[in-house]
Amino acid sequence: MVSLLSSVRLAAAPHPPRAVAGTVEYGVASWYGAHWQGRRTASGTRFDCRKLTAAHRSLPLGTRVKVTNLKNGRSVVVKVTDRGPAVRHRLIDLSRAAAERLGFKYRGLARVKIRVIAPTKGKPPHHDEPEG
Repeated sequence: MVSLLSSVRLAAAPHPPRAVAGTVEYGVASWYGAHWQGRRTASGTRFDCRKLTAAHRSLPLGTRVKVTNLKNGRSVVVKVTDRGPAVRHRLIDLSRAAAERLGFKYRGLARVKIRVIAPTKGKPPHHDEPEG
């Protein structure tokens, strides 16, 4: 299941807040996949649903977060490369690969905890840099 993102992407905040290691948020995660494959993300990189990436409304691009599925305890570390989710009341939009690792690909949504583990250092990644 692909999340209900519209074709309009959310604009990045002019000055996103700095991410602080250890910051925790709780909410609902969704995922996006094939429809967005190859499209440019807010960070300038091309989206690859097989990589461990995410879209978040306010965390600086390039921030790494640990996402934990509260139902089954599975966790994965993802890199914020895009803005979203476009659907209200959702905290984070994950790549298909991240949703699979967390065990909610078929459900489409999951209650999650996210914890900043590596804030960005300096500028967000440039579109010519590889995603990781």
